[in-house]
Amino acid sequence: MHIGHYADKDPDKPALVMAESGETVTYAALNARSNQLAQLFRSRGLEAGDHIAVLLDNHPRYLEVCWSAQRSGLYFTPINWHLGAEEAGYILRDCGARGLVTSGRFSALMSAMGSDLDGVEVRLSLDSGIPGFDDYDTALEAFPSEPVPDETEGAFMFYSSGTTGRPKGIKRPLSGAPFGTPSALQGLLGGLYGFDDQTRYLCPAPLYHAAPMGWSMGTQSLGGTVYVLEKFDAVTALRTIEKERLSHAQFVPTHFVRMLKLPDKERSAHDISSLRTAVHAAAPCPVEVKQRMMDWWGPIIYEYYAGSEGNGFCAIGPEDWLTHPGSVGQSMRGPVHIVGDDGDELPAGEIGQIWFEGAERFEYHGAPAKTAEAWDARGWSTLGDVGYLDDDGFLYLTDRVSHMIISGGVNIYPQEVEDTLLLHPGVADAAVIGVPDPEMGEAVKAVIQPANAADANEALANELIAFCRERIAHFKCPRSVDFTDELPRLPTGKLLKRKLRDQYRAEGS
Repeated sequence: MHIGHYADKDPDKPALVMAESGETVTYAALNARSNQLAQLFRSRGLEAGDHIAVLLDNHPRYLEVCWSAQRSGLYFTPINWHLGAEEAGYILRDCGARGLVTSGRFSALMSAMGSDLDGVEVRLSLDSGIPGFDDYDTALEAFPSEPVPDETEGAFMFYSSGTTGRPKGIKRPLSGAPFGTPSALQGLLGGLYGFDDQTRYLCPAPLYHAAPMGWSMGTQSLGGTVYVLEKFDAVTALRTIEKERLSHAQFVPTHFVRMLKLPDKERSAHDISSLRTAVHAAAPCPVEVKQRMMDWWGPIIYEYYAGSEGNGFCAIGPEDWLTHPGSVGQSMRGPVHIVGDDGDELPAGEIGQIWFEGAERFEYHGAPAKTAEAWDARGWSTLGDVGYLDDDGFLYLTDRVSHMIISGGVNIYPQEVEDTLLLHPGVADAAVIGVPDPEMGEAVKAVIQPANAADANEALANELIAFCRERIAHFKCPRSVDFTDELPRLPTGKLLKRKLRDQYRAEGS
């Protein structure tokens, strides 16, 4: 089964609907245009194993570009359009893209990339012209809508978000399987979460990230309809679920927090009874936030823990979570191991680095040293996260190795402190970092985006420190609090702590 099957079976069925504009892409159009683009790439000499890139916002044509690569054996890399020219250009150059699809909206970004575009032979622009780029629709008109004769499965090659340095390209070998060969993702969506050809799935996040794109394409590979938010807005998400009677949705914890901070009247104004399954991932969810979502939506909230690397997958349903609050679940693949600094495995309840046994091999493109760091001599693989297992084998995340604060020789993981601060009604967002301290080495600092900018004062800072001291061990609590208009987060909710730490270290505070 693949999109061509559904185009033949029900050509006018919506494959994608843009939530705000209502613009619709049918299966017939999705199949035909992805075939035309695959034909175009072949005509320009791109063969299986070559590479294209996509730099678009949540655009109605986004997924047809991805399907063109998926059905013609190409690697495809989505590029975050929020990046500056240097970092976007680095990804384009590093992945070796021979083709690029973007839109006129990003004309200035394309111009600023300079020589990073030199290796891109096929340059296509949607919506309006960019100097040196061909018009996308005009280019497609010259090609037939039949499949290329050598259809094989392609693969995405995502880049890490770059929260701890240069983004890394995550590359897995192509399978060489015929296009339409069932994938592990299809089995996951259908078997674990009940996706099928009647699914109406909400994608509220940017399509350039792994889960939004992968699950949207997975929905279409099963014949369902994807509803894409142009950008996340809590009210628009609830309104779309109600209006379109959506059955499935995927979120990140930041989305939950924003929905919960809506006035009670607004939250209760929307009928979301059609929603059977809401899945969240990408970042740990504070226990109280998830419990409040359960109280509101009922026991329909599922969680998984995985990375774009595909080296591990843990999942937990609502019933198990209620008896193991805070857990991200049990492994659905090989065993999970918690390893100490000495490389030895730790017993249940002790915190260490998380390693996966039996992981599928992957590499960080062009970065053998980083690839080596992700594997050990036993063949186990890690994402660099820290956590522990309970006696029942349920995994709990505490933070990332790179985020750890060492204060007075004691390891402090900021996530617990951030989760506590987010519970305060005066906090819209929170980040906790270590800053240089002559006595302790590092001191715990909280950087707060207040719910009301007028409240950003010493009184609130002292109140937040006291709030933490009432709830967690004193040595973990902030020694100081700063306020900011907005924290540097990616649209997925991931916090760019590197930027904060670099800023404070440069200032020496």
